[in-house]
Amino acid sequence: MKLNYKRTILVGFAFFLISAFWQAYDTIIPLMLTNKFGLDQTWSGVIMSLDNVLALFMLPLFGALSDKKDTRFGKRTPFIVIGAAVAIVCFVGLTFADNAQLNKISEGTKQTYWTENYTVENREFHNITNNSVAESYTVHDYAAKVYYNKMYDELTEEQKRKVEAWYKDALNYDTVYVYAKPQNGTAESYRLCKAVDNKTVYVDDGTEVTERTANAYSSLVSDAEAQFAKSVTRANWWILMIFILVLLAVLVAMATFRSPAVALMPDVTVKPLRSKANAVINLMGTAGGLLVLVLGMLFGTGTVRKQLTSYTGFVAAVCGIMLVALVVFVLTVKEKRWNAEMLSAQALLDAEEEQSKETTADSADGSADKSETTGPQTSEKLSKDKRISLILILMSVALWFTGYNAITSKYSVYALNVLNKDYNSTLMIAQGAAIVAYVPVGIIASKIGRKKSILSGIVMLTAAFFGAIFIGPTSPDFLLWILFALAGIGWATINVNSFPMVVELSKGSNIGKYTGYYYTASMAAQVITPILSGALMDAFGTMSVLFPYGAIFAAASFVTMLFVKHGDSKPTVPKSKLEMMSGEDD
Repeated sequence: MKLNYKRTILVGFAFFLISAFWQAYDTIIPLMLTNKFGLDQTWSGVIMSLDNVLALFMLPLFGALSDKKDTRFGKRTPFIVIGAAVAIVCFVGLTFADNAQLNKISEGTKQTYWTENYTVENREFHNITNNSVAESYTVHDYAAKVYYNKMYDELTEEQKRKVEAWYKDALNYDTVYVYAKPQNGTAESYRLCKAVDNKTVYVDDGTEVTERTANAYSSLVSDAEAQFAKSVTRANWWILMIFILVLLAVLVAMATFRSPAVALMPDVTVKPLRSKANAVINLMGTAGGLLVLVLGMLFGTGTVRKQLTSYTGFVAAVCGIMLVALVVFVLTVKEKRWNAEMLSAQALLDAEEEQSKETTADSADGSADKSETTGPQTSEKLSKDKRISLILILMSVALWFTGYNAITSKYSVYALNVLNKDYNSTLMIAQGAAIVAYVPVGIIASKIGRKKSILSGIVMLTAAFFGAIFIGPTSPDFLLWILFALAGIGWATINVNSFPMVVELSKGSNIGKYTGYYYTASMAAQVITPILSGALMDAFGTMSVLFPYGAIFAAASFVTMLFVKHGDSKPTVPKSKLEMMSGEDD
C-alpha cells in the first residue's frame, strides 16, 4: 500500500493557502495596528487574539457542519472554496482601510513633530550603555544632543538653525549615531556619524567609529510618528472601526474552512497512510509560509524605511498566491470520488484486520482474559498518576505556547521598532531550521523517548529567547540568525512529540476528546498571551520585555514537564523518514 503523493499534494493546496494567509497576517497586522493606528501593545494584543477567540468555538462548529453537509462537490470543498474566496476579497479590502489611515497620518511630517514639540525616547540607551534608566527628550533636545551633544537651549542661534535643517532635510533612515564616552569617561553621550568609503566615521572629525552605532531616524522620528498616529486615530475613530469590522470578516471567513480543510486529508486517505500524508500536508503549509516571507523581503515589509507604507501590493500578491492555490485545488481535487475510493479501500483493510484478530483470538490461550485484549476500553478511567501526568502535560503545552506565541505575534513590531532589522529573514531561518530538524528529531525521539526530547527542545527554545534579550539594533545579524535557528529546532522538537504524549494517555475511541484537551490548552494560551505580553510592555514602557517574557514561560514549561511520568512510550522508528515530519498522530 502506497500513499498517492499527487493527490495528497493537491489536497495540501488548502493548507498552502491557509499558511500563506497566517504568515502575512501575523507579520503585517501588528505593524498596521501599532505604526498606523498608534495602538499600544495591550490593545494590539487584544485585536491579535481575536482569531484564537473565534477559533475556540468556530473551528468545532464548522467542522461539525461540514460533517453533516453533503453536496455534489463533497462535504469539505464548498466550505474551503467559499471561505477562502471571501477571505481573499476581505483581506485585500482591509488594506484600503489601512490606506485611509495612512493618508491621514501622512499629513504629519518631521516639520509637524518639530513644531509641536513631540517627546521621544532613546530606545537604544539600555542596550548600548547597560543603563536601565530610559531617557525622554523633546525632538528639539534629542536632535541637538545627537548632533552637538548639547541640549537645544544650550545652542547658539546658528547651531539651532543648523540642527533644525539637519533634522528636517538631511536626517533619513540611514543616518546613524553612537553612544561614545567623552575623554573624561564620566558619562555616555551621543555623536553623529556618517558613512564614508564603506566606513562609519564621526561627522565632526572624520574619525572611524569603533563603538556600536544606532539608527537616528527611528529614535528621532518613529516615536513621534506613533504619537501623531494615535492622535489621528482619536480624531478619525471610524477608520479604526471599519478596519476592525473588515478584519473580523477576514477572520470569520478563515475560521469557516480551517476545520474542513483539516478533515479533508483523512477523508481521502486510509488510516495507515495518514501519518505520512500529514507530513506532506505540513510541508505544503510550510511552503506557503516561506513563500510569503520571500514576498515580504521583495516588498520590503520588514525594513525600517517602509514601516509607514501601503501594504496593498504585498497583500494583493499574497492573495494572488492564495487564489492560484484555490484554483488548483478546485480544478484538481475530486473529493466525492476520492472519498468513495478511500472508504472502499478502508473497508477492505478493516475486513482483513478483523479476520486477523479472529485468527489470533482462536489461537490464543483460553485462560487469557479477553476483556483485556479485545474490544474498546473507553470506560476505563485514568489512574491518579496518569491524570496528574495529563494535567502537567497540558500545563506545559499552555506555558510554552504562552511564551512562543507572544514572540510570533509581536516579533515583526519588535524587529522594526527595537532592532531596526528585517523580520522576514530571521523568520525564514527559524522555519527552515524547523524543517531540517524534523527527521533527526524523529530519530532521536525513537531512541530516547518523547519526554527527554521535549525537555531538550524546551532548553533550546529557552536559550534562544534568553540570548535574544541581549540582541540590539547594532548586533551582528548572524547572531540573531543563530538564535532563531535554535528556536526553530527547539520548537520542532517540542511540537512533534507533545501531541502524541497527550493521545498516548487516551483509548482508541476517545482520541478526539484528548485532542480537544490539547487544543484547548494551546488555544487558551494563544488567546491570553498577546494581551498579557502587550500589557507588560506598556506597563514597563518598553518592548524589551518581549524576550524575557518568552524565556520565563518556556523555562516554566520545563519545570512542569519534568514531573510528567506517563505518555512517554518510545515510539517506533517510522518506516519512512517523511512520517517523522508529521506533527500529530491520527
